[in-house]
Amino acid sequence: MAPLQLVADAAENLYPARMQMALSLGWHIIFSCFGIAFPLLTVFAEWRGHKRGNPALTELARTWAKAMGVLFAAGAVSGTLLSFEMGILWPGLMDRFGGIYGFPFVLEGYAFFIEAIFVGIYLFGWNRMSPRAHMLSALPMIISGAAGAFFVVAANAWMNNPTGFRLDADGNVVDARPWAAMFGPSTWPQVVHMLLGAYMVTGFVIASVYAVGMLRGRRDHHHRFGLLIPLTLAAIATPVQIGVGDWIANTVAENQPVKLAAMEGLYKTDTRVPLSLGGLYYDDQLHYAIEIPFGLSLLIHHDINGQVTGLEAVPADERPPVNVVHLAYNVMVGIGSALLLLAFLFGWTWWRRRRLPRTPWFLRAVAVSGVGAALALECGWVTTEVGRQPWIVYGILRTTDAVSPAPGLFLGFYAVVAIYLALTALTVLVLRRLARGHDTPAPQEVDAAPPDEHTEELAVR
Repeated sequence: MAPLQLVADAAENLYPARMQMALSLGWHIIFSCFGIAFPLLTVFAEWRGHKRGNPALTELARTWAKAMGVLFAAGAVSGTLLSFEMGILWPGLMDRFGGIYGFPFVLEGYAFFIEAIFVGIYLFGWNRMSPRAHMLSALPMIISGAAGAFFVVAANAWMNNPTGFRLDADGNVVDARPWAAMFGPSTWPQVVHMLLGAYMVTGFVIASVYAVGMLRGRRDHHHRFGLLIPLTLAAIATPVQIGVGDWIANTVAENQPVKLAAMEGLYKTDTRVPLSLGGLYYDDQLHYAIEIPFGLSLLIHHDINGQVTGLEAVPADERPPVNVVHLAYNVMVGIGSALLLLAFLFGWTWWRRRRLPRTPWFLRAVAVSGVGAALALECGWVTTEVGRQPWIVYGILRTTDAVSPAPGLFLGFYAVVAIYLALTALTVLVLRRLARGHDTPAPQEVDAAPPDEHTEELAVR
């Protein structure tokens, strides 16, 4: 009876374990984006300030550095929780594949400690180091932040396409090659996709904060630079991200065809398959969708006659929840397309007139772009993670076989909810206190004047 009881306990624990992991990952991924991209923006603003002798830019960099420190601390808390959750919630994964799966997390730990050390040096080095030495101290922080993202995403890519080992007759891992496992077929597409997503989320979120301030009448240099610099980074990353989407789609089609079928709500394997927008999947069919003729075949094979595998290729118990995957994917693509239009409007206006668009609707669009970019990122991870189900290691280990059978996982979920609510409230409170220092108009306030095109141009020239 003991083995049967363990199986029953594991099945009962699957929902709270998934919800706890989803909450932790969903919260942490936003903060990890700031850890990747915020240092780059901060150092750029500091460099431009010193190069141009512009105190507005150096003061902006100082403000961003303080916010960066707060967000890094919050991300460190959530990252620590995640490291414990991997072992507590999913012992079946760590016990069987820990020798492979744990390796990139070890390297990520080194990257995190290097980043933490240089975040401290950078924050406390203001006015204690020469400007050159202070900016150089940020380079290890920038590099280690990107390296940490690489190691974590490489681990996730391995779960989607497990490589670097063999299974013996009893299903045990033999000939483990952790380095080879880190560089599987999904690693580079996912890593590039994540890094660009981080630049987009960070750029649009920061720009949205200053867009709200400008809509309220604050047109000083601090706010204009605060919008212009991150928006430029996000606008550059957005069209590149759209191109990387084609790379991702082809990788998924080749290595996880069932996930692609769920993303498109495609049941029947066929050729000349349309690209479906929206709709609901039931009765083994996608209903109410807008179809672009031959679009999916053309996207995957660059040939309208290309064959695309449908959900019918695998048994029903090996298919992911189609509507969750399909709708999350569509939301991600829809928001990404809207952000591309916003980036194009900004880029076109800047190219032609060297200034921001003057319509208030542009500022309103930027003001909501931060929430949109964050939502698109979350939907992308829902597509990636839920689309892999029912496998935690694709095609080898089911999620139900990896979850902990220990009692009381619901209590852990409630505790994590409370922790993240408190952490979110504290983070917002501290950031708002930092922002109040710039609510009072500065000496260079020019609310009644038109935008200073020359000053804006100097920020990014």
